[in-house]
Amino acid sequence: MNPEEKLNALGIELPQPYQPLGNYVRYVKTGNLIHIGGHGPCDDEVKGKVGRDVSMEEAYLEARKTAISLLATLKEAIGDLSKVKRIVKVHGMVNAEDTFDNHPKVINGCSDLLVEVFGEKGIHTRAAVGMSSLPGNIAVEIEMIVEI
Repeated sequence: MNPEEKLNALGIELPQPYQPLGNYVRYVKTGNLIHIGGHGPCDDEVKGKVGRDVSMEEAYLEARKTAISLLATLKEAIGDLSKVKRIVKVHGMVNAEDTFDNHPKVINGCSDLLVEVFGEKGIHTRAAVGMSSLPGNIAVEIEMIVEI
């Protein structure tokens, strides 16, 4: 199955990409790389700090929804997700309470979905870090670099 068929099989419909709220663009294509700026979940139902207001399990699902948001922008950038040669890097940021230290487990929500959709091409390098806050008090924000 190609990536879009895999999304359909998972019951995932890509949302309309968000519109930037400032003087920036959602992605930049340079050579054979697509740099996708920070995205939050495709909805903003869950707010707050992970480890206090948001459980790790909820945050994992927020990271998964953020991957869906990233894929919507990627599809807009390249037209067909079958053009993906490799997910190169994911940089995940978690709005976390000071004592929370399971950032990688949260960002696994994004990484797991990328591997489900792209298989071997979805395996990537990654950073998973905690932040004192994120825009709109969202629990997770993620950036991604993709080779096409």
